[in-house]
Amino acid sequence: MSDGVGTATAAQARQALVAARLNRLPITGLHRFLIVVVGLATFFDIYDLFLAGTLSTVLHNDFALSAADLKPLLASAFVGAFIGALTLGRLADRLGRRRAFLFTLSIYSLFTLVGAFSTNVWMLVACRFIAGIGIGGELPLADAYLADLLPAARRGAATAWAYTVGFCGIPAAGFLAKGLVGHAPLGLAGWRWLFVIGGVGAIIVWVLRSRLPESPRWLAALGRFDEAEAIVTRFEDRARAEGTPIAEPQPGPAPQPQPVGMRTLLRPPWLRRTAMLYVFQVLQAFGYYGFGTLVPIVLAAKGISVTSSLTFTALSFLGYPIGSALSIPLIERMQRKWLIVAGAVGMAVFGLLFGFASAPAAIIVFGFCYTAISNLFSNAFHTYQGELFPTLLRATAAGSAYSLSRLATSVMPYVLVAALTAWGPGGMFTVVAVAMLLLVVDVAVLGPNTTGKALEEIAGG
Repeated sequence: MSDGVGTATAAQARQALVAARLNRLPITGLHRFLIVVVGLATFFDIYDLFLAGTLSTVLHNDFALSAADLKPLLASAFVGAFIGALTLGRLADRLGRRRAFLFTLSIYSLFTLVGAFSTNVWMLVACRFIAGIGIGGELPLADAYLADLLPAARRGAATAWAYTVGFCGIPAAGFLAKGLVGHAPLGLAGWRWLFVIGGVGAIIVWVLRSRLPESPRWLAALGRFDEAEAIVTRFEDRARAEGTPIAEPQPGPAPQPQPVGMRTLLRPPWLRRTAMLYVFQVLQAFGYYGFGTLVPIVLAAKGISVTSSLTFTALSFLGYPIGSALSIPLIERMQRKWLIVAGAVGMAVFGLLFGFASAPAAIIVFGFCYTAISNLFSNAFHTYQGELFPTLLRATAAGSAYSLSRLATSVMPYVLVAALTAWGPGGMFTVVAVAMLLLVVDVAVLGPNTTGKALEEIAGG
């Protein structure tokens, strides 16, 4: 029995050393490469998610959509994303982050391209649903992968940089829609070109992503220490080649035996964090995606024409990358949970101001402020959900929680469009504000502190 205990202790020590070597690293060119590649992949995923809302009024005319047809079109990608987030996170914990990444992009790029040539609305709904499976797996995988590889002191800021690249996809969707909708370059309708751009871009990112290293933490958790240490050495060699000093590793607490499986999330000591994250993801969908996917319909309800609404939407969407960039200097200076709380309060306030605004300038200003604060909020929570659980639960937890936000977003049009019809834009954003205030209570009461801590320390807490 003592031999078994000794082996387990030696394995835990090697695992702790891999983590310590990763944490003491400076940000190298190799880190920057993976940040950019992950950011580009999220660019096309986020770009795609926001296309349905941007094009809803246009497709209403092209396919003669009824109000009943519009709801499944808006919901289809989010239902697919629910399935993708629920299943592909577990795949990443079992088969590796890198393999799961390549799989998600393959699904997304193929069916986005096929969707560009849809002959009727139901073919487009089907393609959006299947592409959504890939989209759903992407963001929680990105959160887990970045958390695994980035040093503790720079984890939040580096993740915010990746998402700043990614969130440029939202204004890109808005401005491309404004430039292409109503035109037919090479005889292909402008809205179809928007899907072609997304699919081809994802194929290019797939090629870049094939060069990413596997997560050393994931390899070490499975006992594949030689592979893990070889990848860490690659990062260390890159730092030395760049002339950047490397501190001595300071091993933290030895990782405990790695828990696995969905059931583990629903038992102590993880149940409290799981409950907090699951409730959070359901509520944040109404604030974050409620604006992005429904703003063209809200503007139409305010009496703004399709052409003008695309301009208003594109200008409002500039707030997404700008707000993301603003999070970079803040995300390591504030506890992540309190940054999330501040962002949620800001979304409640600016949502109400946007909902009740009538002057064009006020609509643009409050829409911009809403999107800017929502991406400060978003970067904080993407970093946060990647930090809360041990390595072999990290992608499973992030994916299963994120799947609930996708499910909530698929239901959201039915709730918020009904509120818009019954009470107008102000009433709809009152519903959003209530969801944000409930989210504040959830995170403030149940969320742990994580900023600046090693992942192993957070898991041990």
